[in-house]
Amino acid sequence: MLGSSNKRKGKTGEDVACAYLKKKGYTVLHRNFTTDIGELDIVATDGKGLVFVEVKTRTSNAFGTPAEAVDHHKRRKINAVAAQYIKKFRHFDVPVRFDVAEVWLPSKEVRHIENAFDSYLHY
Repeated sequence: MLGSSNKRKGKTGEDVACAYLKKKGYTVLHRNFTTDIGELDIVATDGKGLVFVEVKTRTSNAFGTPAEAVDHHKRRKINAVAAQYIKKFRHFDVPVRFDVAEVWLPSKEVRHIENAFDSYLHY
């Protein structure tokens, strides 16, 4: 049961983050883009380039802030999946940014961290 509860919380967080980004003028291109090595929560454009957004949803700080969960290993995996996305959709020579969206439930407050981490892209 805990797994399905966490999945519901994660989906709710992604829904909230998408609504937030759209309100800020972003165009959401894909949600939950999945490959054999991982998943991108949200792929969007801000009119200047591609924005890969990792969504972290929390109800408390008991295990640290949501952004703290995006550690070195998670960042490397996101970069690897982003490289696959760029290859698949041929988005070469497009500026790329990696953001984190912290979503707090039940308030649905969003803290959007632009340029949350650097790119290790190789494609």
